[in-house]
Amino acid sequence: MTATGDANALGRYLRARRELVQPDEAWDQGNRRVPGLRREEVAFLAGISSDYYNRLEQGRDRNPSEQVLRSIARALRLDVEATTYLLEIATHKSPRRKRPRRPEQVGGGLRTLIDSWPLTPAYIHGTYMDVLAANSLAIALSPFNAPGRNGILAAFLEPEMRELHQDWEDMTARVVPYLRSVVGADIEDPRLVEIVGELSLRSERFRTLWARQDVKHKTTGISLLHHPEAGPLELHYQKLLVPGTGGQTLVTYHAQPGSASEERLRLLASMHAPDHVGGTRPVGDQTRTPGRAMP
Repeated sequence: MTATGDANALGRYLRARRELVQPDEAWDQGNRRVPGLRREEVAFLAGISSDYYNRLEQGRDRNPSEQVLRSIARALRLDVEATTYLLEIATHKSPRRKRPRRPEQVGGGLRTLIDSWPLTPAYIHGTYMDVLAANSLAIALSPFNAPGRNGILAAFLEPEMRELHQDWEDMTARVVPYLRSVVGADIEDPRLVEIVGELSLRSERFRTLWARQDVKHKTTGISLLHHPEAGPLELHYQKLLVPGTGGQTLVTYHAQPGSASEERLRLLASMHAPDHVGGTRPVGDQTRTPGRAMP
């Protein structure tokens, strides 16, 4: 399933979410030819006619009221984020002509800020997870954190990512709903179409996850890595939207103070410090030379 100029984005979303709902014991479990709830069951739970719900899924009615949409959201057991996304795609109007997106740029002050963090891997990505800026420790953690790379393409297409991420299955399951939450209803943007198209062709796992249409803006958590130089790392990540940038996000990693991961992170910083010779340079120094691993 790809991001395209699909006029029936609402219908696609409703069908995908309907198929994920497990029927309650009260419903007849026999002779089910499709997964999840039937259309008439969703209509019943939402308090609307089956014919009207069918028209929504089929794209023959594109102007449902907010009240109807919220009733359907409850029937589909959508959480707050998924309900918000439903309302967005139902009311989104595509412009007749899509203006070319201006190249995203990171302010000099923000670059200076992340460069001043010797023990905090940090990088900034744009709306579609294109890396725009990174400090040297982030690049030492993974070359896919370097400016010019794309986080979600690397996650699914680079074999090194599976080796680096001990939690690769969980990581990829998080990143797809995160991308959809950031993009919102603007699924026709050429950059998104390009990314989703390439991933859909080359990654079966991505196709499966994208088809679910999950939406989750998870901004904190833990990454379990096995770095080829530093060894196992348990790092806490934080994602912060940069105000006034139209979707740029600052991503940082840190280890628990006093933990083995913190010591290994210090080691990695020292190994990639300027003028490093045999690990004798101070830990706080940094270099611009890429290392060998990811976020």
